[in-house]
Amino acid sequence: MKSLSATEAARRFSDVLDAVETEGETFLVVRHGRTIARIEPAAGQQGSAVKALLRSAPHDAKWIEDVRLARASTQLEERRWPG
Repeated sequence: MKSLSATEAARRFSDVLDAVETEGETFLVVRHGRTIARIEPAAGQQGSAVKALLRSAPHDAKWIEDVRLARASTQLEERRWPG
């Protein structure tokens, strides 16, 4: 993990983001000797992991009825654009 001063991070922000994106690097941003931020790759999930999670949930036979009830209780708003 690399440390950068806040000034250096600002000056090299594009390079820092490139390193995070392509190399998976993490940077600590330091101001006046104190760590104030961490720049690191965003956590993410693969689509297959999300699908597996959804498939593992138990089937809810009442779900479609809940959707129908929600639609029936929702009123369509009509809005006109000023003009």
